[in-house]
Amino acid sequence: MAQRPQHVVVVGAGMVGLATAWFLQERGARVTVVDRTGVMAGSSRGNAGWLAPALTLPLPDPAILATGVLAALKPSSPVYLPPTADPRLLAWLVAFARHCTPAKWRSAMTVFTAANREALAAFDALAVEEPTKHADPFLAAFRTVQDREVLVEEFANVAALGGATDVELLDEASVHALEPALGEQVSCGLRIHGQRFIDPGRYVGSLADAVRERGGEIALASVEKVDRQGAGVVVRTSTGTIAADAVVIAAGAWASRLVRPHGVRAFVQAGRGYSFAVRPQSQPRGPVYFPTQRVACTPLGESGAEDALRVAGMMEFRRPDAPLDPRRIAAIVDAVRPMLTGVDWEARTDEWVGSRPCTADGLPLVGATRTPGVFVAGGHGMWGIALGPLTGRLVADQVMQGRTDPLLRSFDPLR
Repeated sequence: MAQRPQHVVVVGAGMVGLATAWFLQERGARVTVVDRTGVMAGSSRGNAGWLAPALTLPLPDPAILATGVLAALKPSSPVYLPPTADPRLLAWLVAFARHCTPAKWRSAMTVFTAANREALAAFDALAVEEPTKHADPFLAAFRTVQDREVLVEEFANVAALGGATDVELLDEASVHALEPALGEQVSCGLRIHGQRFIDPGRYVGSLADAVRERGGEIALASVEKVDRQGAGVVVRTSTGTIAADAVVIAAGAWASRLVRPHGVRAFVQAGRGYSFAVRPQSQPRGPVYFPTQRVACTPLGESGAEDALRVAGMMEFRRPDAPLDPRRIAAIVDAVRPMLTGVDWEARTDEWVGSRPCTADGLPLVGATRTPGVFVAGGHGMWGIALGPLTGRLVADQVMQGRTDPLLRSFDPLR
């Protein structure tokens, strides 16, 4: 665009959309954020809230294929594929499987390594009242040393590609001394240094407040279409049209319909995650990860109604608006029950399902589309929280200054 945009519409009020709006404001734009159901209604609210570069890894993983397709058809599987005849989902799964090779994982991990180096600094740049929290300790817990070796080997592969992970091996006595809430079946662990976490609901809500306080509008409406009009764009919504100089589509798992007319062929598939809250007798001091079970636990607060442990897991490939499936919650409970002690698993609250926007190659879709003035920011899979502020900074630089960071070549939505 020849002229610097004055008014930019952001479609989506999750972490990615709101971080984009904040950085656009920082660079001088007036912003209007539009969301069909409000702030953090998609995958932002109920996720684990980890800002953990050590674990921000490509979703297409050779280990998924190693477990076999039949395993993914079991309702108890942490990666669950319901039987389906949906041709678009089947095509996406075939493409996803093609990226679950060691060579493609290494290629994607090289990109994630570069992004992870900048991710926490992007959080530090955001001026919001809700702070990030240092994860001390941040533990991964295992039944056996053999189970632990899987993650140790993964960290070694990351290190070979230039990533740096500060980890400490813990024996049974050490891991239980650090975290008394761990169950008897935990025999060893890893302590991962340099990570952080947030309560995603509080943080994203605080980010929305910051956008409003700086003059941004957050409107409730469904976006039906985005068109080029004259030297700008027009966003057609369920409540009317909004004219602007540019638009950033950050609509999560619902983005494909809006971006496809602008040359983005990559389909964004909903990878649904589940979570719930429990109140253990002994609240963990920091986040706890059970890699074999693919379950993440995050302490959300310290007192009253906030004295809750969020338990999150599951990757369920299904349409984003499908209702919560209680079997997925039961599968998480069954997996984690032996790994934690002092928890009344029947006294669960805040059961939740959210749709993560997943690409077949595991890389986000961030940057300019074929239509001048139309940009996209999405497709982060499980990492919309961790990479949201970095994405917002990158896309704001491109929208407002025409600057294309080297990362955007890998995130190119037209690839």
